[in-house]
Amino acid sequence: MSSAFTAAEAPEVTAEARPGFLRTAILGERQAIVGIVVIVAFILIGVIGPFVTGDPKAKVGPVFQPPSGSHLLGLDGGGADMVKLLVNGARVSLLVGFAAAFVSILIGGVVGVLAGFFGGKTDIALMRLTDYFLVIPDVPLMIVAAALFGRSLRNIILIIGIIYWTTTARLLRAQVKSIRERIYVRRARAMGAGNSRLIFRHILPQVAPLVVANTVLLVATAIFAETFITFLGLGDPSAISWGRLIENAFTDDAILNNAWWAIVPPGVCVAIVVLAATMTGAAIEEALNPRLAVGHLSVRRFRMRALPSIGRVEPPATLPPSTGAAGATSGKGTKR
Repeated sequence: MSSAFTAAEAPEVTAEARPGFLRTAILGERQAIVGIVVIVAFILIGVIGPFVTGDPKAKVGPVFQPPSGSHLLGLDGGGADMVKLLVNGARVSLLVGFAAAFVSILIGGVVGVLAGFFGGKTDIALMRLTDYFLVIPDVPLMIVAAALFGRSLRNIILIIGIIYWTTTARLLRAQVKSIRERIYVRRARAMGAGNSRLIFRHILPQVAPLVVANTVLLVATAIFAETFITFLGLGDPSAISWGRLIENAFTDDAILNNAWWAIVPPGVCVAIVVLAATMTGAAIEEALNPRLAVGHLSVRRFRMRALPSIGRVEPPATLPPSTGAAGATSGKGTKR
């Protein structure tokens, strides 16, 4: 009877654990809502803006003209309008961020799932490969890869994706090793389910929310990586991105000309998108990890939380000292 009850419960737990989870995690957290709104707003700007602004490189005035009514953020070192450049730069920066995050999730997901599911020699070999990539410094590897394979946008996406897959692999490996030992996975295997069915029907649905949270965090990392790669002169010279705008500002001596409007706006855009993606990913991660939600110290909000009442052990009440024969009798009863 016990085994039949457990077998009947297993599909129900699997079905109720995930549907609507991401929606609840996002709508239940204010920081996730703010982050999603900001990211969607920048995506719309990057998609629709270039069709409205026209040629962003067209010279419309003198070099480093200050902000005015006709040019809200002034002009850059080539006399181009900064608003048009920022709008067009959003498309490239977001494209690199999301595409590189997808490459990283794809590589890290395959490695992590295979290592966690099969274990043994497969786990050892894949984790040693992961360790090798972990110890390689990011910036020198990017410089060498860009110098060897070229500075095209496709190469930048592949370089960033190949470098930052290791965290995803280790995270999914640990989760898959836990899921594969659950009762419904064991019962499915005992009933003759193959490895592919176990992975696609039982393992991947359970780790999907974790993959989504990690993807959002990787978008922030990829956008920041593209910015400093381009700032170092390793980005695509034909593409306009926020990192390219910052590099052009330094190349054209914007600091010496006190043209803060050529440097600050693209840096602020990078900071806002990275912060929004981090807030969204952190909210989903906190919903996935109950320890972050009930912990005494909130790492995400840097404030103290109230300890949960469940599971708290209250100290025993102190009894007043007894005297006489009654005290001796109660003492003996306690010892028994």
